[in-house]
Amino acid sequence: MKDLEILKSAIRDVPDFPKKGIIFKDITPVLKDGKLFSLAVENMTEPFRKQKIDSVVAIEARGFIFGAAIASVLNCGMVPVRKQDKLPYKTHSVNYALEYGTDTLEIHIDAVNKGENVLVVDDLLATGGTAQGVCELIEKSGGNIIGISFLIELAFLNGRKRLGNYPIHCVLQL
Repeated sequence: MKDLEILKSAIRDVPDFPKKGIIFKDITPVLKDGKLFSLAVENMTEPFRKQKIDSVVAIEARGFIFGAAIASVLNCGMVPVRKQDKLPYKTHSVNYALEYGTDTLEIHIDAVNKGENVLVVDDLLATGGTAQGVCELIEKSGGNIIGISFLIELAFLNGRKRLGNYPIHCVLQL
């Protein structure tokens, strides 16, 4: 428990970023410290270690960092979900709501195969709009969502409600 408190204390608040009124949770101090980064990855991975995971689907941009590390630990592939027009091949896309606007996410049409077991990874659960959009993309591709893992949950924004019955794991609640 002490380790999680140290991890929590390393996350800094940046007020009014990216817009006035938003308090951005900056994880770069965690990424810079090898022990804290390893602790974060270990805690994000732990509930899914004994499950068959074919791919980790990681959400742009900070989710890529954790997604790649978790995929390596789980010995599986990693699939990037990116903002619109950032992927070079044919894509499925979905519009989704952010806590401060709307955006579009895309995944390659061949990134997740029908019946493939997928773990969704991102750094932060806020309103749940981004993760909900990613889940839609995975289901559109025929994938099975085994769970969703976040480093941080902003519980006061009730993002879990948008994610239905998916198993959700959050290391820290802020």
